[in-house]
Amino acid sequence: MTENVPDSLIPYDDIVQEALRAVVGRVLGQVRDAGALPGEHHFYITFKTQAPGVEVPDRLIERFPDEMTIVIQHRYWDLTVDEDRFSIGLSFNQIPTTLVVPFSAIAGFHDPAVNFELRFQVQDDPDGPDGHDVAENDPETAKAVEDGSNVVAVDFKRKK
Repeated sequence: MTENVPDSLIPYDDIVQEALRAVVGRVLGQVRDAGALPGEHHFYITFKTQAPGVEVPDRLIERFPDEMTIVIQHRYWDLTVDEDRFSIGLSFNQIPTTLVVPFSAIAGFHDPAVNFELRFQVQDDPDGPDGHDVAENDPETAKAVEDGSNVVAVDFKRKK
């Protein structure tokens, strides 16, 4: 016997995603306050390059027209974090670059040191390009992300 679940008038999906994006902000804020990443921690952050509020140089948009993944580990500077975005200095092909990324543009956050991962739904342009490569801002750490038991996927679907 199947019972129909009514559509919720409370936007639970959005509330949960916003709360989990706040986790990313809190982690980045702790790194900013400490001045460095603790231990072996490092982050892969995937974000939509065309999302509102994202500030990425045109040369990187040409290479990553939909999404890019940055690595935060050894070579970064000027990490700032506020309520709805972060900015960071990274080097791409030995060119210093500042990126500004709203938390709402983040599609994924992964800390391979402890196998912790968050995935988010981001409004995609249905006509936009598919797929992306890892941005080569830290080649010595750009390696495949492994799946593990500490993965939190936020992908709620409503029955209609």
